[in-house]
Amino acid sequence: MRPFTYARPDTLADAVALLAERGAEARVLAGGTDLIIRLRDGSVRPEVVVDVKRVPELAPGIRARDGGMLVIGATTTMTEIAAHPLIRRDVAGLAEAAAVVGSVQIRNRATLAGNLCNASPAADTAPSLLVHGAVVVAHGLAGERRIGLDDFFVRSGLTTLAPGELVVAIEIPASGHGRIASAHQRRTRRRGHDLASVTLACGLDATGLTRIAYGSVGPRPILRLDTTGVLAAAASTDEARTPIFEAIFADATPSVRSMRAGAEYRLAMLRVLGRRALATAQARLAAGE
Repeated sequence: MRPFTYARPDTLADAVALLAERGAEARVLAGGTDLIIRLRDGSVRPEVVVDVKRVPELAPGIRARDGGMLVIGATTTMTEIAAHPLIRRDVAGLAEAAAVVGSVQIRNRATLAGNLCNASPAADTAPSLLVHGAVVVAHGLAGERRIGLDDFFVRSGLTTLAPGELVVAIEIPASGHGRIASAHQRRTRRRGHDLASVTLACGLDATGLTRIAYGSVGPRPILRLDTTGVLAAAASTDEARTPIFEAIFADATPSVRSMRAGAEYRLAMLRVLGRRALATAQARLAAGE
């Protein structure tokens, strides 16, 4: 491991100033589950590592605001998310996604903001957050701004965060059409700690709008909507749904060089997992879960 300077700012202003000053030379440490590995294998060689766990504005926690919005602190861990009653009740797909990130030890350390800021196409939490319309709250030298999660991802490893900006929270707004029933599905080579070969989430609301987001099959997670009501309708046949699924998955471009799964297999599993997640979301919406 290459030597580096370790900084542990106590305020958001100090953290932002340090990141802005050092630019590409700096890396943020929150949970550290990805950063520590990359420091050890030499794939990243920062001059300074900025530990943000003492910054109050990034503190872990999940709270509801008036109007039904949920706010998740940037350093909230996967374990906290998977077990929280508000998440399990209102954002079930996210609870399911958080529960399968890595091992128990990883989930006890890995943070939601870190999972998003790594911008991995295989990030388990990204599809569920996309179907719930999540917003990233970022803070930099110019102040605070909100970025819709679909506008946050650019490609693997790259987001629209500006130099010096930190994610301080993730907001999950209340739907304007009542609750969104969601479900998460994934496929891996083996049960347990593996990165997903396919990850997918489906969300339904009472208007019949269907949201499907998927990852691991392209340079970034993808969100697509079905506004026809065909996917959501319980009476719809598989024949009626098939062309809609085909259109939704048309932007999937899995790598032919991946060691985790072949491109044809991933495309086939997209269709399978899409139908499974849709069925679960329909059942949850009908049951009022």
